[in-house]
Amino acid sequence: MSEEVIVAGGGAAGMMAAIAAAQAGCSVLLLEQNEKLGKKLYITGKGRCNVTNACDTEDIFKQILRNAKFLYSAIYTFDNFRVMDFFAQNHVPLKTERGGRVFPVSDHSSDIIRALSRAMERLCVTVRLHTKIRSVTKEGGRFTVTDTSGKSYHSDKVILATGGLSYPATGAAGDGYAFAESFGHTLVKPYPGLTAMNTKEDYIPSLQGLALKNVRAVIYDGKKILYDESGELLFTHFGVSGPLMLSASSVTGERLMEHPLRLSIDLKPALSYEQLDKRIVRDFENNRNRQFKNALGGLLPAKLIPAVICLSGIAPEKKLNEVTKEDRKALAGVLKDFPATLTGLRGFNEAIITRGGVNVKEINPSAMESKIIPGLYFAGEMLDADALTGGYNLQIAWSSGYLAGMSAAKSSERL
Repeated sequence: MSEEVIVAGGGAAGMMAAIAAAQAGCSVLLLEQNEKLGKKLYITGKGRCNVTNACDTEDIFKQILRNAKFLYSAIYTFDNFRVMDFFAQNHVPLKTERGGRVFPVSDHSSDIIRALSRAMERLCVTVRLHTKIRSVTKEGGRFTVTDTSGKSYHSDKVILATGGLSYPATGAAGDGYAFAESFGHTLVKPYPGLTAMNTKEDYIPSLQGLALKNVRAVIYDGKKILYDESGELLFTHFGVSGPLMLSASSVTGERLMEHPLRLSIDLKPALSYEQLDKRIVRDFENNRNRQFKNALGGLLPAKLIPAVICLSGIAPEKKLNEVTKEDRKALAGVLKDFPATLTGLRGFNEAIITRGGVNVKEINPSAMESKIIPGLYFAGEMLDADALTGGYNLQIAWSSGYLAGMSAAKSSERL
């Protein structure tokens, strides 16, 4: 079977690449190992699918942690507003929520997948499911893609969009990395990104399920600050998660894989130490005959109180009228610097994205084409490029997929 373009992978980047190539007039074959398209896309955004972000396009690059400049051509070719227009034109109304996050009005990721599938069908893209690729080779200017059943497909161009290693239950196994390496490409070592983190302290599991909004998290490597942001944090049975910590994992993950890091949580970031002390004095004045352990309900969630008492060093049964200025200072210190030791990242089973991937120095950024093998293109999570949460990683997928598909089609015209 021969096509002008073969797309390996039916995720966000692969489907958009197929659409772009077909729009340009190429015959396109998309191969997907799963029983359906967009299996990982289906679970993104807790099943709601944070399609992109409605910020100014140039602000997207501020959210890209690695190789932002490499993505200039891709994102400006198919930016966030073009992404929104694409789905609107394909009958998926969108809405914008806090932080510019864009979702389908229905809150169903299946509507996004359905729109992509309909677009491919309309453009006569051939889709073959249950087709796991065993090898990709090139000889005499033509590519041969062979599946695990032994069937071969031939094409002028191949776009590798098989994803990374995150969420292996969706079929992610890093197959595309092996194909890239077989052609002489090098990998930046993949590791989990946008994932929760493990902690050492034995009081953290007792806080499991407690979500804190509007706290400040600072992560230190020795005295050096690696991360300093505010937002929502979630305690788990193994450590910390939530939007604040997911972003922190991608910023500090490389260092954390080398050695533990210190996490400081400011539980009262809106108050200075002086303001907090006045608040404590006021609360204690109104409850002078109560025990310390029974006087923190106005300051903290109940689940957090035992840990704070322990860390403060103040006797739980101490009467408030006996609490000293030094005691209050110790309490304020814990509230402004609630400590934890980060010991490692959670695995790919829980990671939203894969950090690392095919070295972008070996890829032409204006076309997503290999500098080593003409006619070989890369898109999506296979690339060593990633961003923070908020729809930015899907934007990378849409943009790189679109540019790869468009470039492959233009290149085919020259053959």
